[in-house]
Amino acid sequence: MILKICIAEDNYFLMKTIKEKLSFFEDISIKFTGNNGAELIGKLEENHNIDVILMDIQMPVMDGIKATELIKNKYPHIKIIMLTVSDDDEDVFKSIKAGANGYLLKEIEAENLHHCILEVTAGGAPMTPSIALKTLNLLRNPAFVFSKQEELEEIQLTNRETDILLQLSKGLNYKEISENLIISPSTVRKHIENIYKKLQVHSKMEAVMLAQKRNLI
Repeated sequence: MILKICIAEDNYFLMKTIKEKLSFFEDISIKFTGNNGAELIGKLEENHNIDVILMDIQMPVMDGIKATELIKNKYPHIKIIMLTVSDDDEDVFKSIKAGANGYLLKEIEAENLHHCILEVTAGGAPMTPSIALKTLNLLRNPAFVFSKQEELEEIQLTNRETDILLQLSKGLNYKEISENLIISPSTVRKHIENIYKKLQVHSKMEAVMLAQKRNLI
């Protein structure tokens, strides 16, 4: 039996890597791919004779969690495995709540990925071991997730902090941001320190990704 697979992934190189991993197995056929959740759903409307979807989480237009929820409501027979770099507690929790059948990290080797696809079609719930442990912890202490969600929902950025985050999202450095916003580099640095504290992050990339995810920019 040949399993019909489709992939949602916005990164060209990661998409290529996933395809290469699956190319070793004759019982896998990749029917189509999508650069985001919305594009994948559009293709599913034309052909929903699919066994398994490998779903990234952080994508533009429509993320993988929202796409999973919509697909599961409309095509409950399709198994969905989240295939992501994120091991964030909230992403794990929301993915399971949306109806995901499995949760794997992208570092997974080809043999293991193939095994997990077979496992999910047989009714299993494949998870990277570290994610399985997180899931158990979330079940033991669900209040942690809700309290964390509430904290994040209360984030209030100033207009200047939002401006700086937008500049950071374009890959600009402190000097370029200070010139664009006509403020000193030390003021930019101070605003970024405040942003890190509010978002509970430790790098520019984390700050931008979380701000985008929370629709703060």
